[in-house]
Amino acid sequence: QVHLVESGGGLVQAGDSLRLSCVASGRAYHVGWFRQAPDKEREFVAGITSTGSQPFYADSVKGRFTISRDTAKNTIFLQMDSLKPEDTAIYSCATSKVTWKNNRHRYDDWGQGIQVTVSS
Repeated sequence: QVHLVESGGGLVQAGDSLRLSCVASGRAYHVGWFRQAPDKEREFVAGITSTGSQPFYADSVKGRFTISRDTAKNTIFLQMDSLKPEDTAIYSCATSKVTWKNNRHRYDDWGQGIQVTVSS
């Protein structure tokens, strides 16, 4: 089991940037970022392979968010630029041995999540 801890969330204004970090205690294979807004289902945001290649994004964040990882530090980042109020959600990272794309049921270990709030 991999223990994941997110950091970097907070309250920002529309148009601002935030960088989220996800630190894995063990070997994290592929990693995905997900988010869940109040009264909505959890949705995929971005994913990256175990080697840090082939980033994959949800259409809603493509061109604004960038996922990357520092394999030496077992840390995965989500750079979020041009934030919008609709990006407000709890963001969580998760690991999978089989995918880095948008099938949340194939992710095994999850972080507790961190709040991101974007005011208009």
